[in-house]
Amino acid sequence: MPDTMVRPAIRATRNTTGGRRDGAAVTRLVHAAARGEHAAWDALVDEFGNLVWAVTRAHRLSDADAADVAGATWLALVENLGRLRDVERVGAWLATTARRESLRALRRAKRQVPTGDELDSEPADTPHVGADLLTEERDAALWRAFDRLPERDQALLRLLVADPQPTYQEISAALQMPIGGIGPTRARSLERLRRELERDGLVAADAF
Repeated sequence: MPDTMVRPAIRATRNTTGGRRDGAAVTRLVHAAARGEHAAWDALVDEFGNLVWAVTRAHRLSDADAADVAGATWLALVENLGRLRDVERVGAWLATTARRESLRALRRAKRQVPTGDELDSEPADTPHVGADLLTEERDAALWRAFDRLPERDQALLRLLVADPQPTYQEISAALQMPIGGIGPTRARSLERLRRELERDGLVAADAF
């Protein structure tokens, strides 16, 4: 059961999903998946796959390491489906597990978090347009400014732009940040980004 479930989960981790289900619907899916219903497992992957991927990217893992972490995270869920205490908060459980696996991967690689060369300058499914040089230059400048932010700011902003956006509970679990601190930290992170963009001449001083 774990192998047949986890391999599709790895493939689906970067899929785009729709709006979030409510807690009762998630609870039903977890119980059904625990009974071995593959359709329920697929629905859980659709629901939380992008969250798992966003946590790995918040820790600046390479694609290969992120895929390994995603697989380990989903395998851990398979092994614990019948033992979750707060089933409707499975998203926060996945975020916590992905964070721990990401930190473990970083320790295994004996490296520090990279400075940002592996950031995607555009979504993977966006076709390249050769004439869009100005857009490419603007995006590259934006990411350079982003890379100068503190790592915690970068991690939070990456999660906040994930699609669908994680709940505050999931962000709190992924970053070990109090829920009440997420909003103020977001505001400070955006202000620091604004100052970096202003420093590079990309925005006016009163643009944000």
